[in-house]
Amino acid sequence: MTERSHNLSLEEMDRQSVLHPFTHAKDYAAGEMGDPRIVTGGSGVTIRDQKGREYVDGFAGLYCVNVGYGRKEIADAIYEQATKLAYYHAYAMHSNEPTIRLSHRLLRDAPNNMQRVYYGMSGSDANETQAKLVWYYNNVRGKPEKKKIIARQRGYHGASVCSGSMTGLPVFHRAFDLPMDRIKHAATPHYYWNAHKGESELDFSRRLARDLDQQIEAEGPETVAALIGEPVLGTGGIIPPPEGYWAEIQKVLDKHDVLLIADEVVCGFGRTGSYYGSLHYGMKPDLVTIAKGLTSAYVPLSGAMIGEKVWAVLQQGADQFGPFSHGYTYSAHPLGAAAALANLDIVDGEDLTGNARDTGGYLQERMHATFDGHPLVGEVRGVGLLSALEFVADPAAQTAFDPAHKVGAKIAGACLERGLIARALPHGDILGFAPPLSITRAEVDRVVDTAKDAIDAVTDQLTREGLLKAA
Repeated sequence: MTERSHNLSLEEMDRQSVLHPFTHAKDYAAGEMGDPRIVTGGSGVTIRDQKGREYVDGFAGLYCVNVGYGRKEIADAIYEQATKLAYYHAYAMHSNEPTIRLSHRLLRDAPNNMQRVYYGMSGSDANETQAKLVWYYNNVRGKPEKKKIIARQRGYHGASVCSGSMTGLPVFHRAFDLPMDRIKHAATPHYYWNAHKGESELDFSRRLARDLDQQIEAEGPETVAALIGEPVLGTGGIIPPPEGYWAEIQKVLDKHDVLLIADEVVCGFGRTGSYYGSLHYGMKPDLVTIAKGLTSAYVPLSGAMIGEKVWAVLQQGADQFGPFSHGYTYSAHPLGAAAALANLDIVDGEDLTGNARDTGGYLQERMHATFDGHPLVGEVRGVGLLSALEFVADPAAQTAFDPAHKVGAKIAGACLERGLIARALPHGDILGFAPPLSITRAEVDRVVDTAKDAIDAVTDQLTREGLLKAA
């Protein structure tokens, strides 16, 4: 048994006590990966660690600290609510004032006339709720076979059993007996890698829609219940949809009586430069998943928003099934709702959606001006305050690196050495950026300039190693 003592350092206590997500468990426990970075504080777009070093957080935690670190307004709202009512459950008609006010506010601004909000704690559990809503919906309609949910390869929807199945990344499946049988996957709408030679973006979108139509026909339209998609693919590579994509996909869903679940966990509350990604791309979702930016991660909170069509059927289901038998102990938690209200006051009062549009536009300009034509960069892409760089061995020939070289991870490490947090994304050599929506142009300059210095350093290293042709 591992020795535990009050005399151990925090770092050693962590190694002996915590199972970290996405960390090599054996090597970390043995101390072979070095010390953990213990984050002790933050302000605006920066965080600091236990050694006093500061970093520009170019990824807002995990796309979530939208209003930035150290916002006392949210801390005060949480404290004030805790002094009144820290917790009570939402079962059997119980409620609390912040949840009521938050729900009214969310529905006012939601896309496509949402009618109700069901609350959880994370995007993962919210997408579990969405799956259950979809299955309930078709049971009430007398269509018990119509239960399959189509997600997309490289989509990210969570890491629990059903939401992890929806996630279209093999690393989430291999060791866990996923995906479950009811979850299927359609093609990734990434024009750079998947378009045919000479194919326009619109033609590419139409081809993907035809492929989806054929997939539904092959599965049996009577068995396919919903499609879930992020307006902009997030962890799968920060990939904005090609021209016309969502309009073409919607035609197929309408044809086959298939619901659309918009996973707005990353895009929601301003990140694309529109309040919701669904609004940005003209989507017509039947269900909407929210989390992350709902509270800027100050307190865990998620929501499953329910549209008119589904809500009408849920009400009919009460006669057949009685009370809606789904719930979590912490559903509609008053501290989460209080944090969300204070967070949204900042988002709206400081027009952070507008900043994501305007300063985000500046970020996109700087990224293209700096990295278009760079010998290591195959594609620069993004929208609002979402941006990604795709690294390739030969941009002209569009030749990918051998994954064993871990180029994306090397560049993320080089950024970290220089005081910038950017995220190496799975399924390619990709560096992602999703800074707080409060970022300024001067801070954007610092992000881009630091990334350029790191990428140039790795470019020189790869050239010396013979993995990249000299310019």
